[in-house]
Amino acid sequence: MELDLQNPLTTSYEDLQYDGVPSLFSNESDHMSSSLLSFDSSDSRFSIRRSAVALLSHAKFSYNLDPFLVYLSVNYVDRFLSKQRTLEKKPWIAQILVVASLSLAAKMRNSDLSLPISDLQQREEGFEFESQSVRRMETILLSTLQWRMRSITPFSFLQYFISLIKTDNDDDDDSSLTQCLNRRASDLIFNVQHEMELLEYKPSIISASALLCAVHGLTPLMFSSCEEAISSSEYVNRGVLLECVGAMQEITREGYEQSSVQASASGTVTPISVFDWQGTSTVSEEGTTDNSVKRRRLNGSSICDSITFQISQIQRC
Repeated sequence: MELDLQNPLTTSYEDLQYDGVPSLFSNESDHMSSSLLSFDSSDSRFSIRRSAVALLSHAKFSYNLDPFLVYLSVNYVDRFLSKQRTLEKKPWIAQILVVASLSLAAKMRNSDLSLPISDLQQREEGFEFESQSVRRMETILLSTLQWRMRSITPFSFLQYFISLIKTDNDDDDDSSLTQCLNRRASDLIFNVQHEMELLEYKPSIISASALLCAVHGLTPLMFSSCEEAISSSEYVNRGVLLECVGAMQEITREGYEQSSVQASASGTVTPISVFDWQGTSTVSEEGTTDNSVKRRRLNGSSICDSITFQISQIQRC
């Protein structure tokens, strides 16, 4: 799929020109999910996040979804979970959260996802949600995120940082290099979104770090000058930036090594995800998992009435 990198995710540098660059940087903290870092492996929210990201990653490759759409969906999931004090571990919670997040992201991206979402419910996890249930989950998401659906993401800052490292020579070679850096940095932002350790960094730092990693990979001799140009921005803490660059390089290095080992073992190259896809399963009325039991249909009342679905910000359904 050809990415439209000139029309990235929601709020962008161009969108906020009337307010100036400070608006973009001053508001980015409201769109972070750093509290997720306090999760541990026994926290139900960690498990829900893991399942949701795995499902979204699988859906992206299975249905050839717009990567920006999936990125925005994960952003909604992370921001939602970061505001929850407690959530019981039920297998269908991650599924309806994914469906609602995809639905809202599609509306923000003006994409028609009715068929993929319907197919996703029927084929992937053995749960089928009524439209009323999905709408209710969408309302919960909107309320929890305070209707801030025009997310400020690393993509929002990419053009700004690229403008800092552009040379005065505006020839074809420079333009081609800029496009390559844009694309390489964008790919990196997509690929590291699932990494919990990067959630502590602001979207702007993720963006600048991805761009510097792209520079290091494509034109290593330019790294020092580009790093100096980006660090000179009044909005960038150089120490934090270099720390994030190091973390990102380590993540991509490990990902490459994992891909190489698996490709060597299998003789094929396939998309690698940090989260192993566990296949499909359903849950019986008694709560036992069985790959062969019939599909369980969940309606709106089951979401409202079940005491296992505790949404801390919503006191009523």
